[in-house]
Order: sequence, then structure tokens, then C-alpha cells
Amino acid sequence: MRFTGTKEYVATDELQMAVNAAISLQKPLLIKGEPGTGKTMLADQIAQSLGLELIQWHIKSTTRAQQGLYEYDAVSRLRDSQLGDPKVHDIANYIVKGKLWEAFDADKQVVLLIDEIDKADIEFPNDLLLEIDKMEFYVYETRQRIKAKHRPIVIITSNNEKELPDAFLRRCFFHFIKFPDPVTMEKIVAVHYPDIKKELVSQAMDVFFDVRKVPGLKKKPSTSELIDWLKLLMADDIPEEILRNQDNTSAIPPLYGALLKNEQDVHLLEKLAFMHRAKR
Repeated sequence: MRFTGTKEYVATDELQMAVNAAISLQKPLLIKGEPGTGKTMLADQIAQSLGLELIQWHIKSTTRAQQGLYEYDAVSRLRDSQLGDPKVHDIANYIVKGKLWEAFDADKQVVLLIDEIDKADIEFPNDLLLEIDKMEFYVYETRQRIKAKHRPIVIITSNNEKELPDAFLRRCFFHFIKFPDPVTMEKIVAVHYPDIKKELVSQAMDVFFDVRKVPGLKKKPSTSELIDWLKLLMADDIPEEILRNQDNTSAIPPLYGALLKNEQDVHLLEKLAFMHRAKR
């Protein structure tokens, strides 16, 4: 069972090696990188490539580790008891399975995505150490020990917004997705838009990478934003000449709203354009 990328996802050799190493070691694969570099999509493509089901657990700032295991719905049980419902006598009726339980209970091996783990509280990863190590947990309300029927392939993503505990990191295989170089980026664009004009891609990518190089930029445009921008350029039939000549008159690319997501960066590029014209 090896991952070699898919038609919809351009996986570098280093990324393929990392995925396959994590599968061989039976360790979670911790993926870090800039937002928009395809970390979340990777789990979906691994599942498709290997013919496995994907179970997704998207983490929020309020998410608790316990929610991934199960939750006891005491409110529903209280309501049913007031209505005289006979099912209140079996507490198992009020145990709501979490995403880890779903993955552990699957009849075949699955891919489990724990998405953006760095959004949660700092103790969140530590609270999952036993479950990741032993692939089991205990349900106190029903006195059950839940063990994984098949060890899932665990993919954990992080945008690097906060440090993760050392004890958690020791249990993972780590890979950092570097921002794609121009050659890799062309391959990614070709996957999304196979019939796009090469000249348009060339000129758009020159502008895109020039914008990313601007010092002081608050948020650099990402891969997904380049894809969106190209879609707009094609829809509005923007000529390549405008992209080729735009740096002589303005540092602001056409339809810049797909690339720049805050007013500080827009003002920064406008200021650079003004300084450029003043020197001429």
C-alpha cells in the first residue's frame, strides 16, 4: 500500500516519501505549511489513491479532545425521562460517537484527518496521547473499552500558528510542505486548468511570485488563491499584455482581490507603485 499522488494532486517526491514512511511506521503524519498549500486536500487524495474511506475531524478553537471520542447527551436523556420514553433505561442510547470512535469502529482501514490541530487549546494534543499510542479508549458511562478494529492512517494538519507539545510530536512523523517552486506550480495549475494558455500562466505566475517577494507583506498569496485568480483572469478574458506591462504603471495586479486579502497589503503595493513612478 503506497501513495504515489493522483491526477488531481501534485505530490512531490519528498511528500510521497513522508506519507509512505508514516504508513509503514504506523504513526500519524503531521503536516505543516502555509495555508493554501493543499494540506487538507492531501488526506482526501491519500484516501482516494488507496481506495479507503476518509473520516474528517475539523478542529475549532472550542474543540475538546473528548469530542473526538464520544459525548454523553445528558440533556436528551433528561428530556426523554420527562416524557416517559423507555429508552432512557439504556444509557448507550445517549452516547454520541466521535470521529475517532468512527475510525476505530470501521470494518476496514480508513484515513482519519485531524484538520488544523493548532487551532485548539495547547492541551488538546496531549489529551490524545493514549488514543494515538494504543488506538483504544474507555467509555466510562457504559464501561466499554473501544479498540480500533484496524489502525487508521492518521493525517494531522497544522498551520503553525502555535507550537505543539513535545510529547505529542514524538508520536508523529513530520513533514513540512514547502511553498511550490514555479515548476511545481505550473504542474498544479495544469491539473486544475489543463486547457489554459501557457502564456497567460507564465505572465500570471511572474506577477504572483513578484507579489510574494514584496517585503513587509502581511499575508502572502497562497496556491489556492493563485488558482482562483487564474480562474477570474480566464473568465474575464484578461489579455496577457496587461499582466506583462502592469508593473510599469502599477504594482496592483488586475482583479487583485483574489490575491490580496487586506487593505494594508493593497496600500503597500500602491505605495511601491508610486515610488517606482517617482523614480522614473
